[in-house]
Amino acid sequence: MQFLTDRKRAQGLGAGGTGTHHHWQMLVSSILMVAVVPLFIFTFGYGLGGTYEEVLAYFSRPFPAIVMGLSLIVITRHVMQEAHEAIEDYMHGTAEKLAIVAVSAFAYTLIAAGLFALVKLAL
Repeated sequence: MQFLTDRKRAQGLGAGGTGTHHHWQMLVSSILMVAVVPLFIFTFGYGLGGTYEEVLAYFSRPFPAIVMGLSLIVITRHVMQEAHEAIEDYMHGTAEKLAIVAVSAFAYTLIAAGLFALVKLAL
């Protein structure tokens, strides 16, 4: 008869080893969002409702353009990481891998399109 402790029984069955890394990524992303989201709301709100020329002049300035670009990147990456976590929890196998690729492709396409529009607007 072999005596196994709880730790020996659970060894090799548990975590994938990336939980701490993911936790720190989400923590840093959340802290960044605490600063970026209010800046985004005030910056976007100030530029909202003007004529095309006024909005173009407003977003041609460096501060609003940088705030918009930074908030686009931080918020989209945070949402992408959350979607990855949900997919990893509820999907398995090939469907999981395809869903993660699709979510990543969509998120990075959204970032690229948003930054292109912002650069086009700012220049």
